[in-house]
Amino acid sequence: MTASRDFDLAEMSVRELNEFLHRELPELVDVSQGASIHDDDPLTRINVFNPNGGHSIAAGLDCAVEVEIHGHAGYFIAGMNKQARVTVHGNVGWSVAENMMSGEVRVKGHASESAAASMHGGLAVIEGDASSRCGISLKGGRVVVAGNVGHFSAFMAQAGTMIVCGDAGANLGDSLYEAVIYVGGKIHGLGADAREEPMETSDVEAVRSLLSEADVEGDPETFRRVASARSLYHWNADAHQEY
Repeated sequence: MTASRDFDLAEMSVRELNEFLHRELPELVDVSQGASIHDDDPLTRINVFNPNGGHSIAAGLDCAVEVEIHGHAGYFIAGMNKQARVTVHGNVGWSVAENMMSGEVRVKGHASESAAASMHGGLAVIEGDASSRCGISLKGGRVVVAGNVGHFSAFMAQAGTMIVCGDAGANLGDSLYEAVIYVGGKIHGLGADAREEPMETSDVEAVRSLLSEADVEGDPETFRRVASARSLYHWNADAHQEY
């Protein structure tokens, strides 16, 4: 059976909610893993109502649980997530899924700047548009944006995969390392050391698989691949800061 618990942020603080999620929730979830001898139903879902733009909701989770945030939320939602599956039924502010390690974070609306910044693993899905610097300093994992992304997205992305089904703003992939970006719409400009490369059969299949996993529609045959030209890997003293 699925056991759930409801929290109303109109009646309690985000601090109180997060304290429960950090301290009490892991023990309750462990019931489903056989870690407890009592017969309580495992707690597998948390419902959060009236987020009202609150910041840092469900940040720092480290257990296999579903968290449903019903409404618009603020900055740093589900940051540092590990194992949990967090869904926001609304829009979010800066840095959703920042530094996520594993699990899944899904935004049913739009995301402000720096979505999935410094993400190490897991899956981040933005079903609307993402603002500038989406996937900045990406270190792993997968980012799927069903709409558009703003300027300097995937800036200094080091590893991982980003799919943008819509358009990408200027300076996409600036100072890109080993991350790969796939864009289904228009690219308004590539950043330093980013270049467009041919789509191989393996790329088409990778896009198809990731779109399916993210439950986002798109035609893999129409995407373009952006990766690093690798000219910035070593310092060139004669470049005079021009690349």
